[in-house]
Amino acid sequence: MARAGAWLGAGWLSRQALAASADRPTPLESIQSYNNYYEFSSSKEAVRLLAQNLTTSPWNIQIEGEVARPFSIGLEDLMRRFPGEERIYRLRCVEGWSMVIPWNGFPLARLIHLAQPNGQAKYVEFVSLHRPAEMIGQRQPGGLVWPYREALRLDEALHSLAFLATGLYGEALPKQNGAPLRLVVPWKYGFKQAKAITHIRFLRDMPRGSWQLAAASEYGFYGNVNPDVPHPRWSQKREVRIGELRKRPTLPFNGYAEQVAHLYAGLDPRAQI
Repeated sequence: MARAGAWLGAGWLSRQALAASADRPTPLESIQSYNNYYEFSSSKEAVRLLAQNLTTSPWNIQIEGEVARPFSIGLEDLMRRFPGEERIYRLRCVEGWSMVIPWNGFPLARLIHLAQPNGQAKYVEFVSLHRPAEMIGQRQPGGLVWPYREALRLDEALHSLAFLATGLYGEALPKQNGAPLRLVVPWKYGFKQAKAITHIRFLRDMPRGSWQLAAASEYGFYGNVNPDVPHPRWSQKREVRIGELRKRPTLPFNGYAEQVAHLYAGLDPRAQI
């Protein structure tokens, strides 16, 4: 495992320095117990129980689309190919709550380089598991269209902060947190971070994500954290860290502006939600 640390806007921090900062990791119990995962339920607390019936082994990921090397790979083979490291990142939900999570996994760019996207590839789409027999929320009429889909521009996906998580707190990723493979993009709202990924597709044209399809007036393609652009139904200026009572200011790009703001130079901030 690579060295422990957190990229929190000012460089890598040791666990000791992090413990003394305002961004102490959220306790494991809270991370495991409070989850948005509509494939199981709209109740954050119920997800922990309902997700336990999900079969996560064996697990294959299909790499498709505008690549020189389309392939299928098992999760165990993928983890052997890319040794894990720890990244402690902030997570900000569009609903106004946040966590700090010690993820384990590997940079998304490593998998992209393995696939060798061609000159036509402009976007990377992530498709989640569709298995109504085990994901009971997928049986409900209305709501989201399954399987869950989200996407990044290729340059976003290649950024060094973009991460594929296979664990947290040094253990295997809990099922309710997106096991066995989920996307982590810390400068974006949580809805952008697809769970239980089965397909990664390289596309020419911008795809539409599941929440964008369900409510285009509230959810756009980018999903960048911006305290100055409100959700249509609430402000994004402040957030509540799970386990705390006080509200804290929301940071532009969730505190990662120094690393990622250049990706959106010239793009209207209101178009980045």
